[in-house]
Order: sequence, then C-alpha cells, then structure tokens
Amino acid sequence: MNKRLPFPGIHALALCAACASAPLSAQAALTLTIPTQFLEANAIQAFSDRALKAFSAVDIEVSAAGNATAVADIPGAYNLPVTNISLQLVKVSGGASVGSALEFNRLNDFDENRKVVLANFKLDFNKKKVLADATYNGATQAATPVYDFQEQTALAIKYRFPLSITAHQVLDQLFLTPEAKTVFTQGLDLPPFTQPILNNTDFGTITVDVQVKVRKQPVSTKPYVPSP
Repeated sequence: MNKRLPFPGIHALALCAACASAPLSAQAALTLTIPTQFLEANAIQAFSDRALKAFSAVDIEVSAAGNATAVADIPGAYNLPVTNISLQLVKVSGGASVGSALEFNRLNDFDENRKVVLANFKLDFNKKKVLADATYNGATQAATPVYDFQEQTALAIKYRFPLSITAHQVLDQLFLTPEAKTVFTQGLDLPPFTQPILNNTDFGTITVDVQVKVRKQPVSTKPYVPSP
C-alpha cells in the first residue's frame, strides 16, 4: 500500500512507541490522541434482545443520525464511526465517535412526541463508562455518563511502521448509569413500571474495529447538534 495517509496520527503512534522508554513520571502526563476519521474505524453498538423488547413494550423507536448508520440485516445494531483514539502509557485510555448520534422517540400517553438524543459518544476505559451529549426536554447535558461496561476482550492496538494499524475489542454488560436513567425517564416520559427494566437490563455490546484501510470519504469530526 503506497498511499500516504493525510493525517499525522500514524506518526504519533511511532512517537508513542518511543515513549515506552521514557521515565514513568513523564509518561503518566502524556496523552496522545490519534485521529482515525480517515480509517475504517468503527464501533458497532448492538442492542440486546431484552433491550429491543423493552423499547417495543413502551413504543420507543430508535434511529441513527449524523455519522451513525443502521447495520444492514442486524436489527438494533448501529455503526458509530470512530473518529479518534487516545493513548496513555502506550495503552488505550479512550476513544470517540464524534458526529454520531442515536435518537429515541416515543409518543406518551397524551400522544405527545418525546425525544432523547445521545450524540458524540466517548469511551472512557479508565472509568469503564460510555459518555454522550444527552439532549432532552430542550436542553443538552454534555458528556453524560450513559453506560457502565465491562471489557469482554481487552483492546490492543497492533502497529507496524509505517501504515499498519489494527485494533479489535468487544465491550459488554452495558448497564444504564443513574444519570442515563434520569435522561430516559424524564426525556421520554416513561411510566413508573419501567424503572426495574432500566435498572436491570443489559443493553448489549459495543464492538470496536480499526482496520488498515482508508475510507473512501473521511467521516465528519464536527460534533452533532440536534435540530430544535
């Protein structure tokens, strides 16, 4: 592959590898953010069967917006392109899908449309949380913790100079945070009987894949802002 990637992220990886020999005190303060919007880097969120049944029970419809797209032939799965990966101590500490959004719509008992938008997702591997900008009831709460997660497989980046980078990971046991329960309950005007469902439902998995392949067209890194 002779095509040169039009961004400095790969060279940052080389710098990161060199940092492995630096003093630990210096490394601790070092965070490298690698842009991946030019690569085939994707996070697939697949809602569990139980989550889909819960959505259906209270007439919640989910749709993709911004960079996000529904995955063909897999009900309840959405592709959220990964726009950057962060490294600390040569270890992945986070990632982001800026520009991607999922919209949750519901008609309440008064036939009023209620909507929650989760956008600009971030993975915090140190705290094991998925964060997103949560918009509901006319306001947006930036970087709201949405899910706690477990790492089914540890994310390891394989890098070979100059243009080879791959990564794979599966996150599971996605349970809503207290903040997210408030977002959905208030934003969608959910009835009281849904609280045990919100408390106990595993919402599925997130599968992260980064490939040595340039996208035909880079994804936007502009944060998604819901329409009024």
